[in-house]
Amino acid sequence: MGCFSFLKTMTIIFNTLIFLSGAALLAVGIWVSVDGPSFMKMFGSQSSSAMQFVNVGYFLIAAGAVLFVLGFLGCYGALSENKCALMTFFILLLIIFIAELAAAVVALVYTTMAEEFLSRLVVPAIKKDYGSSNDFTQVWNSTMKGLKCCGFNNYTDFEDSPYFKNNNTFPPFCCINGTAEESCTLKKAEESTVQGCFQQLLNNIRTNAITVGGVAAGIAALELAAMSVSLYLYCNMK
Repeated sequence: MGCFSFLKTMTIIFNTLIFLSGAALLAVGIWVSVDGPSFMKMFGSQSSSAMQFVNVGYFLIAAGAVLFVLGFLGCYGALSENKCALMTFFILLLIIFIAELAAAVVALVYTTMAEEFLSRLVVPAIKKDYGSSNDFTQVWNSTMKGLKCCGFNNYTDFEDSPYFKNNNTFPPFCCINGTAEESCTLKKAEESTVQGCFQQLLNNIRTNAITVGGVAAGIAALELAAMSVSLYLYCNMK
């Protein structure tokens, strides 16, 4: 019974943390939903279309609600030794685990498709709004400066944009060691080896693949451990 009591206590503590994390995500998700447009500035005038596929606020609310329910079921089931709650906790966690595996496979297989979809969405927004919309321009400038990249694909994304039409140059980030004082002409941009932001982001992910994989493996291990403990408690309850 000593092992049972220990696992019961750890389950209560662990699921209390999940419960609180879910509550926090719910609060942040509601806040993001209320102030949603400011989080979609990067998509410019295409934000209405993007919101149909990517809504950060609703995603956080959904994730927070799932964690909230999971934490409650796990904590309540262990605390009151309720078999129904524990089994529901196990089933939900199993569904999430399977969904995560499926998502990982889809992410690996359909990276090219995602790039094509985002390119069709973002590049027209760059050509239309970069240089005319201050918010959109600032977001992209911050992104290019932080990732040391140029546009979504490359410097050609800025052709026909308000910025290019007004200055007849590309953003300084599209030239190696570019500065605001030095014009990034077509010739310099063509000779530059600065990558597009999507490709640079993929490179950063690949560079940190060990860390990302370690975190993913750790989360998977925690989920498997939680499922195993819940089954153990379920089978040893009267």
